Amino acid sequence: MKLRIYEIADTEEIMKLFYDTVHEVNIHDYTQEQVDAWAPANMDIDIWIKGLGSKFTYVAEEQGKIIGFGELEANGHIDRFYCHKDFQRKGIGKKILEQLESKAKSLGIEKLFVEASITAKPFFESHHFIVVKQQKVERRGQKLINFIMEKSI
Repeated sequence: MKLRIYEIADTEEIMKLFYDTVHEVNIHDYTQEQVDAWAPANMDIDIWIKGLGSKFTYVAEEQGKIIGFGELEANGHIDRFYCHKDFQRKGIGKKILEQLESKAKSLGIEKLFVEASITAKPFFESHHFIVVKQQKVERRGQKLINFIMEKSI
């Protein structure tokens, strides 16, 4: 597995990874209506290109296939952070998180924070993030529970 910086050509594969992961992994913790609202079938590629390109986005790749990605914002916020549905619990997320932490330190960031899904909460807890609060967010009319979590680095 190698980690590298996001390129525009990665966008469609990243969008598919996001959609598939939410619909096949997060479905265990959320309803069908919730995952449909979270990851709709009709996502706008231009919005994804703009979003991925505006952050420090790292891609995990194995044999030319994208198996995970994570986004870091300049304020320490970890935005989208997903591992491929077929590569769960294989250390991919750990490697991506280590890269995001390294980048954050190089930028002088002292605290990382994330809005972790019910599904992702145990992963972040295992990497020393603490829950600040539970919240409900609205996506396309659906309310979803997630957790604001943070970690000093």
